[in-house]
Amino acid sequence: MREQTAYVLGFEATEAGEVALVGGKNASLSIMVRTLRGAGLAVPDGFATTAAAYRVYIEHNAIKPRLRASLAAFSAGKATLQEAGAEIRGLFLDGEFPPDMADAILEAYRDLSRAAGVRALGVAVRSSATAEDLPDASFAGQQESFLNVRGERELLDACRRCFASLFTDRAISYRETKGFDHLKVALSIGVQRMVRSDLAGSGVMFSIDTETGFPRAVVISAAWGLGETVVQGTVNPDKHLVFKPLLDRPGTCPVIEQTLGEKERKLVYAHGGSARTALRDTTRRERAAFVLTESEVLQLARWAVLIEAHYGRPMDMEWAKDGETGELFIVQARPETVQSARRDATIKTYRLKEAADPILSGAAVGEAIVAGEACVIRNPSDIARFREGAILVTEMTDPDWVPVMKRAAGIVTDHGGSTSHAAIVSRELGVPAIVGTGNATERLRDGQIITLSCAEGERGNVYDGALAFEAEQIDFADIPATRTAVMVNLANPAAALHWWRLPAKGVGLARMEFIISNAIKAHPMALLHPERVDDAAAVREIRKLTAGFDDPADFFVRTLALGIARIAAVYHPQPVIVRLSDFKTNEYAHLLGGTAFEPSEENPMLGFRGASRYYDARYREGFALECRALKRVREEIGFDNVVVMVPFCRTPAEADQVLQAMAENGLARGDAGLQIYMMCEIPSNVVLAEQFAQRFDGFSIGSNDLTQLALGVDRDSGDLAPLFDERSEAVTRLIHQAIVEAHKAGIKVGICGQAPSNYPEFAGFLVREGIDSISLNPDSFIATIRHIADVERSLTEPAGGEPAQDATATT
Repeated sequence: MREQTAYVLGFEATEAGEVALVGGKNASLSIMVRTLRGAGLAVPDGFATTAAAYRVYIEHNAIKPRLRASLAAFSAGKATLQEAGAEIRGLFLDGEFPPDMADAILEAYRDLSRAAGVRALGVAVRSSATAEDLPDASFAGQQESFLNVRGERELLDACRRCFASLFTDRAISYRETKGFDHLKVALSIGVQRMVRSDLAGSGVMFSIDTETGFPRAVVISAAWGLGETVVQGTVNPDKHLVFKPLLDRPGTCPVIEQTLGEKERKLVYAHGGSARTALRDTTRRERAAFVLTESEVLQLARWAVLIEAHYGRPMDMEWAKDGETGELFIVQARPETVQSARRDATIKTYRLKEAADPILSGAAVGEAIVAGEACVIRNPSDIARFREGAILVTEMTDPDWVPVMKRAAGIVTDHGGSTSHAAIVSRELGVPAIVGTGNATERLRDGQIITLSCAEGERGNVYDGALAFEAEQIDFADIPATRTAVMVNLANPAAALHWWRLPAKGVGLARMEFIISNAIKAHPMALLHPERVDDAAAVREIRKLTAGFDDPADFFVRTLALGIARIAAVYHPQPVIVRLSDFKTNEYAHLLGGTAFEPSEENPMLGFRGASRYYDARYREGFALECRALKRVREEIGFDNVVVMVPFCRTPAEADQVLQAMAENGLARGDAGLQIYMMCEIPSNVVLAEQFAQRFDGFSIGSNDLTQLALGVDRDSGDLAPLFDERSEAVTRLIHQAIVEAHKAGIKVGICGQAPSNYPEFAGFLVREGIDSISLNPDSFIATIRHIADVERSLTEPAGGEPAQDATATT
């Protein structure tokens, strides 16, 4: 900028970093231009009008007395919000710029155009209020932005409209709610060189997981064209989740989620007519492709970390990709105001008490469950008929819907992703929402009783009718330290991040088969040999699942690897023990195409399962895919904290065959620090523990199978349920021996079965036996760790000089 005036400051000016002068949005842009460009951050050039310019405009056009009168009429109930807002906005739109102010704005615009080598540069004209984007108040979306503004006359007109947008109905309502004085808030206008993202793509980025508050992830949403479609929620964008701690590790790509969005439409520059932008349908190829490459995702994530480190707090950013140059830019950054503001030492968890098939699903916002009647409203003009406490069902929301959203028990939308307006506002209000369902307004009837569940992971589900559910408050305050490593059992990658606040020492059991059955859904051998599948419906479903993959095997490997990586991220660098697939033949047969590859067994529980499959010709190729996924997790994504565990290994000879098969597939024990554990769940594992310990780095006791095999009781038999008890002396003697033999061999031993979660006294028994780790279900973690601490304390501080005795049978 050649000169600075009281009306205009270039982003590179030091004063432009002051919120009181240029508002939160422009101050942030200025700070990034001046301090972060040198670190590689790309921010488009631009300038800002000052708060003084806004006040001079008001004075020059004698607006204040009439503005005050309109606000007074609204406060007194003599005018509606709509009437007062329209009257105030008219005052700004009818005003004229003082000549010296107009000259300053136009000269700054000419400088931008000359620097770009064009006569009339296309610019984005955005509003930046002096009270917005503060750590405790997010005013995002309250004022207007204007894109693809070209020429001096258009620029001044857009500036007028920005001033007027300080008094949109939604902005007036929002300031009333937040307690801001309307007359003390000023507006700065940011004029920024347009990035040609209409030819490429753009989106939103957060340096914190917006659903769970997990602080070590960057969330990136992406869609084709200009970014307003993502911000406003008119499309379902791509989503990428990046694990921040591994970003600087050479040779790794720590992307732990890649979800392809539908991206049905894109906003582009309009050609001809008065409209500056136009909404167009995307092509089939665009809908089937990710907007960003992996390298671009990583670049944006590194920028998010850079910006977060500079501001010292989680940030909400907007980015754009220039379709002419291929360059990425950050076009906005402001504090994240929802998850980062949470200081609670407790979380509330919800659980459905009955099973049902969902009628709709979409991206879950929040973690709650609500039931109630649906109120279907498609048009904002019908907002007045919303019923207090109903579940709002609509196509999408914008700031005009906020008053209704505050009164809703839950929200369901057709369009939008996790960074859409509906999602952002729902989080801020604490209202559970399911966004991007596709056709909720068509599928749900007005007045229909539904249950909205956001407690099942990333995907939220809508169920017909009122399902029973329960809620529990979990308190993280004053959790005691324990000698015994207390870990968690996690299976669902989508829900894993919800438990990051638990002070666990890692994941004691991550079940691979859960990811296969819920995310992959197809038998791995059916993916490799579809010609052997004679079920036409299954073949069609497999083709849908693997669309976009040249090799269906890559679909299996990628999906499994991302699922494991998401679980491994929660407690990194603590160990995460991933069990190889342990389906029974009847369970494998239920996967798509599975019947073509699975034998019919009288007793699958004792049949072709676990270790016996991995080296067998009938499944060897499928096992190779499991190994490829684990190798990708450890070496390409970077989670070398993953420990691999072999289940249901009957003999030492079988252990040798499995280890050889793993080594042939790139998972040799000891290579790159790889540890391999064995499930200790068969009596032979205990009897021959010394031999098994020579082959594995650790044991994990599976109390469920060990109990059924020690007692001869089918664990799935309702008739024999009274006989199935992990606390039986026969079982505790085996566990005692397994612990003794493991420690004698110098390897670790833990337990990942259900018993410690179900019976606190059983956890006490394990502590007395000196077990190294106990892995618990998340919902029983707090209560059980307190019991473990009490038992450990009793061992070191016995009452009356005698060691306390546990109710469990002694060994």
